[in-house]
Amino acid sequence: MKKLLMMTAVVSVVCLAGTAHAVDSTGGCGLGSMAWRGQSGVIPQSLAITTNAWFSNTIGVTLGTSGCDPNGRVSGGTGRMTLAFLQDNMEQFAMDAAAGKGETIETLAGILNVDSDALGKEVQQNFAYIFPNDNVEAVDVALKVMEIAKA
Repeated sequence: MKKLLMMTAVVSVVCLAGTAHAVDSTGGCGLGSMAWRGQSGVIPQSLAITTNAWFSNTIGVTLGTSGCDPNGRVSGGTGRMTLAFLQDNMEQFAMDAAAGKGETIETLAGILNVDSDALGKEVQQNFAYIFPNDNVEAVDVALKVMEIAKA
């Protein structure tokens, strides 16, 4: 009996460690992602993925419930990478966006898998939309850039 309990504990730890990396920290969609939204760490991520496994996400994606978008794109964390990059490079991105070219635009184009010249033109033309004031948040800039890039 002790061996069975020990084996179950070991398998559980291995499964939890393996699945924790499979959950996008943005939460994705599904009942588990909704139930554990805003929490971080291995345990909440594992609980979210387990809950999503118990309650099929197919219904959520099909009907557009539980934070799922039937027209959504599987992005593998593109939004998270865009936000992280912009949080660290907002000032330089603002200067590059005003000019329509630069390293930050090239990097974002790589993250978003779009042409850097086209992205440069778009962000330059939409500069006032992307940066409506001096206190704009990185998350707002990231959302607008992704919208403009249609990523």
